[in-house]
Amino acid sequence: MRRRDFIRVVAGSAVAWPLVSRAQQMPVVGYLGSETPERFATRLRAFREGLSAAGFDEGRNVAIEFRWAGGQIDRLRALAADLVQRKVSVIATPGSGVAALAAKAATTSIPIVFETGLDPVAAGLVDGLGRPGGNVTGITSLNVAVTPKGLELLYELVPKAKSFAVLVNPANPVNTSINLKSLEEPARARGLQLHVLNASSEGDFDVAFAKLVQLRADGLIVAADIIFNSRAQQLASLATRHAVPAVHTVREFAVTGGLLSYGGDIKETHRQAGIYTGRVLKGEKPADLPVQQVTKVELVVNLKTAKALGINVPNTLVGRADEVIE
Repeated sequence: MRRRDFIRVVAGSAVAWPLVSRAQQMPVVGYLGSETPERFATRLRAFREGLSAAGFDEGRNVAIEFRWAGGQIDRLRALAADLVQRKVSVIATPGSGVAALAAKAATTSIPIVFETGLDPVAAGLVDGLGRPGGNVTGITSLNVAVTPKGLELLYELVPKAKSFAVLVNPANPVNTSINLKSLEEPARARGLQLHVLNASSEGDFDVAFAKLVQLRADGLIVAADIIFNSRAQQLASLATRHAVPAVHTVREFAVTGGLLSYGGDIKETHRQAGIYTGRVLKGEKPADLPVQQVTKVELVVNLKTAKALGINVPNTLVGRADEVIE
């Protein structure tokens, strides 16, 4: 090598070394997602907004490593273990209680920030809301807790109903158990029989709806679950096709043709998860960060669908709605 070329190589290396050093110093968020980036697009935007509000912008002073399960939640444990091996600074599990549980099973040292509709205490994620303990904290919309209210609202529109069906995901047993248990008392109080429909992937939806028709259920309650939340539009289309009065916790369901939706603001909970992740990156410990409860819920009523189903929506219900689709 000629002396001039050698000097050029050394000079180039001198420029590269600080860049490599800065990259190595940049904290890394391990993002554990139950679905795909396409299905999580809105949630991802909100999460990044929260990170930015906390002072972290991807590529500038924080890196994000994504691990996507693609709807196959049995992959989450391996993906969580991979992030632990990568020694990320914090693991974020927005949108999925089962992802949070997988992360918790994988590490007791790396901080974990969840976002879920589950009661995190009942699910075993934290010891308490005010004092989470351990390495886990996060945001809850308590969407599972509002599922019984969804039953009440649906019954208000179909007061002569004798039975409702409940769509649950058996591959997510903790979530399914909490959902079904929460519906027992309100169903009993109204003399309603509950039929359980199972679906662990969108490939099961047609079979579930066929069974719904066979059972002649008077309505459908879609339980809060990441599989159903990220496919709200598809479920709304099936409910419309089968002329079934249905309620879901996700706003998109009612906006795209479902009868009712009642649940928390997904954008806000994911934004708050981003903020909490930023606070952990700044050095705050999960054990010292109380679980934040985003208590705002939205009721959306689709009057077009109600008319098509021959349902008269009382003015009192329309007046209580946060949004009415006409």
